[in-house]
Amino acid sequence: MTKTPAAAPPTGRLIGGMFRRQRRDTALCAGFWSLHQVCEALVPVAIGLVIDQAVGTGSTSAMLWSVLGIFALFLALTMGWRFGFWFLSRAVVQESHDLRMQVVRRVLTGRGIRTNRQNGELLSIATSDTQAAADLLELGSRMISAFLGLTVATVVLLRIDWSLGLGLVVGVPLLVLGLNALGPIVERHTSAQQQAIGRAAATASDLLRGLRPLRGFGGVDEAARRYRTASRTSLRANIGAVRAGATFVGVSTFTTGLLITVVAALAGWFALQGRITVGELITIVGLATFISDPVLNLADCVFQLATARASAARVAEVLAAPEQAGSGDTAARPGPLVLDEVHAPGLDGVSLTVRPGELLGVVTEQTRTADAITDLLAGARSPEQGEVRLAGTPMGDLDVATLRRVVLVEPHAVDLFGATLREVLHTDQEHDDPALRRSMSAASVDSLTAGDAGLDRELLDRGLDLSGGQRQRIALARALLADRPVTVLRDPTTAVDAVTEHAIAEGVRAYRAEGDRATVLVTTSAPLLDRCDRVVFVHGGQVAAVGRHRELLARSAYAEVVLR
Repeated sequence: MTKTPAAAPPTGRLIGGMFRRQRRDTALCAGFWSLHQVCEALVPVAIGLVIDQAVGTGSTSAMLWSVLGIFALFLALTMGWRFGFWFLSRAVVQESHDLRMQVVRRVLTGRGIRTNRQNGELLSIATSDTQAAADLLELGSRMISAFLGLTVATVVLLRIDWSLGLGLVVGVPLLVLGLNALGPIVERHTSAQQQAIGRAAATASDLLRGLRPLRGFGGVDEAARRYRTASRTSLRANIGAVRAGATFVGVSTFTTGLLITVVAALAGWFALQGRITVGELITIVGLATFISDPVLNLADCVFQLATARASAARVAEVLAAPEQAGSGDTAARPGPLVLDEVHAPGLDGVSLTVRPGELLGVVTEQTRTADAITDLLAGARSPEQGEVRLAGTPMGDLDVATLRRVVLVEPHAVDLFGATLREVLHTDQEHDDPALRRSMSAASVDSLTAGDAGLDRELLDRGLDLSGGQRQRIALARALLADRPVTVLRDPTTAVDAVTEHAIAEGVRAYRAEGDRATVLVTTSAPLLDRCDRVVFVHGGQVAAVGRHRELLARSAYAEVVLR
């Protein structure tokens, strides 16, 4: 029976894909840098020949040819480095951009991924880790050119004196292998450092996002304490990584210097004995000095390789994370949105239908039940049993891009992007000022346009200078402005007062009443539910009742949820 070969680990696939995509530029870089290293290794050889063939003989023509030869050698090594760096820079910039876009698409598009990483960590992976992973392209070229330079130096030394060459043939591999053994230690410390930095960034992001509510109930001190703890953990991890790196560099520098000293001492002894000429002595000392460059280069590559592999592993983890739900290639079209005998966390055979033109309320007693219904309507989760259909097509068969144009789910957590009110209200379509103001009026947030700036009022990053209620209402206005055939709103009024909540309820109903646009309100807000055409009450994981809000108030379980 033939065994199927095991699939490559995600990190290996990621690194292999990087080198395949950038094979042309990395090959050219490796070629030019190898030319640079070979020419640099030949410099002491050329100087030794000049000493023996030109200076020693006093030949003017030999001196002239020697000067021209050394000039050509330095020109080749200089241009080799510059051309190699140009090709490498293009490859690294292109690959880091491609990796960054892959991570962003993986996180933000499609049906979402299952991951335990916080937003701050994902941001760190999408920025710094993608750049560090792309640096592996440089390490490959550096290692190839360094090995080639060492090979040329070893061959020259073997031709001058076999014992010196043999010493390098044995000593250099042992040195590189010894340094390579330290790589996992550095990689472990670097990985811990990167994860700690990501957690600290996530904590800081959460702290800034919730600063106003924290001030409201006096939780700033506790939040600051938690951030200090995360920051100190990150600091300790950073110090550990720096210490491991410093130890690595110190060991590599000492051992390389020791190797050079031994070679130079032996060469001087051989020159005194007459085994080698003065020119060959200069060549050997020059080569011994040159050898420190590729050896330290290899040592630095081992250190950088540990860092880059740790970053590549984090990028590969995100890219390989499983989707929340499957995706198909059938174009989505407007129509009834149906949950048919669906089983999911908090749901035990729930069925409901969102009809075109309907304002439907959904009330649940548990947050996880509301989460499940919201994710199922968005196509971000596959049911354990049962089926979710849009216009008769199973949700898993629909193309995600077209699904997003038909169904919009505005989550409870608010994210605003842009420097002005006009920018944060931007959707995938252009809208004139009257349309913007109409959506803001429906969300009862038009007071923000008062003043000379109007819609061009400047905001801090993510609207941090606004209250939680203002940010929530701006997000609602943006969702209304998107004007999808089906819009699902999750608890859109939890951060506003009762008067504003009633105004929003009237505004949403009036705004969505035109045409066959369906609206689903997953909420426990009595004013919003009172404007709904129909309310579905999910209790104990099942549909307990369906009717108008005021009719359902006669049920004690329903009243307890919406009037508490």
